[in-house]
Amino acid sequence: MEGGVTYWQALILSSILGWVVASSLFGLTRRVRAMTQPWVTRRVLADTPSILRLQRLHHWSLDNMFSVLSCVVSVPFYTGFLPILFWSGHGKLARQMTLLMAFCDYVGNSIKDLVSAPRPSSPPVRRVTATKDEKENAMEYGLPSSHCLNTVCLSGYLLHYVLIYYPQRDGIAVAAMFGLVFLLVMLIGVGRVYLGMHSLIDVMAGVGFGLVILSFWFMVHGYVDEFIISGQNVTSFWASLSFLLFFAYPNPEFPTPSFEYHTAFNGVAFGIVSGIQQTYTLFHHDNVPRVFSHQLPVAVFLGRILIGIPTILIVKFCSKAIAKWLLHILCNTLGIPIVSSCYVPTTLKGSDTKDKPENKQSVYLQKLMVIFPQKAYDVDTGIRFLQYAGLAWSVVDLVPSLFSYLNL
Repeated sequence: MEGGVTYWQALILSSILGWVVASSLFGLTRRVRAMTQPWVTRRVLADTPSILRLQRLHHWSLDNMFSVLSCVVSVPFYTGFLPILFWSGHGKLARQMTLLMAFCDYVGNSIKDLVSAPRPSSPPVRRVTATKDEKENAMEYGLPSSHCLNTVCLSGYLLHYVLIYYPQRDGIAVAAMFGLVFLLVMLIGVGRVYLGMHSLIDVMAGVGFGLVILSFWFMVHGYVDEFIISGQNVTSFWASLSFLLFFAYPNPEFPTPSFEYHTAFNGVAFGIVSGIQQTYTLFHHDNVPRVFSHQLPVAVFLGRILIGIPTILIVKFCSKAIAKWLLHILCNTLGIPIVSSCYVPTTLKGSDTKDKPENKQSVYLQKLMVIFPQKAYDVDTGIRFLQYAGLAWSVVDLVPSLFSYLNL
């Protein structure tokens, strides 16, 4: 049941808004960068000899192994893995890992662009970018290592979930699971340095921030889950939170793809939250069938994947097309100046608003947007957000409805 804004919701939103205003008025991003960037840059330069010593072990098998490991813990991998986890019946684990991934992505990329510290210089460092995703990663700033941060958080939470919900294990099995998580984190850290993608300080920062985020998530994940499935004004609060987080994100020294990644996962989180809030009692409660049970055998689960994956890809395409059309019309109607780097044709960018008389709504909105001072707003951000929100919503709402209709 939707109700009024609670105290804690108002506190969170007002705190973020206060940060946005204070950061704009007092140049907080620039001040923090001036304090941190020189020190981190010196550490990256000092770590270069250590990277070169490690890279003396150069071998094609190590290149392949560390490249594959990097792909397995990358954002695109989790984006493909999490829908399958939802459809396997492990709804709580899936939604918690999705929200934790979005949180890690936002915090990690915010720190990257706040500090704007370089990656190891190549040359002399040999940088191995075996995939398109790695080439895009190399365009981001270095500290912290997102791969290390995400690995610590997601493998740590997965271990926590297994130990809590499947506790029938002896001490040796528990020690082995802790050992595997530690080994994975260590291999990812060494691999990021070996591949020339990060310096030692980047890896250490990734692990450190990951431990802090994971500890915080252990304290709040129960409250977050309870709010999503039974809280008040869930969708409106999350939409407001997503909107404010766009403006709270620090501007980097030079543009990087980091903000695009955050935007995509911000949209995923909103789509998951809004979908779960509406369909929890139908498709995502604790008693739904789980894979490998007699109610959800492997053959049926594979059928879910064969139907679900094409469906969410179609929804992603349609969401993008609708967002391109809708946001362009909306911004022009309200007189909001927009720019676009790839989604909206140049001839459409704000061309309709030059000679239009301003209506009252446009005037009020422009006064409101003074709080977020920019000459023009990137419409690609909104398009990307809606595109991935639509995709995520289909994962937890549309596709499970198809499964129910088809008795899968």
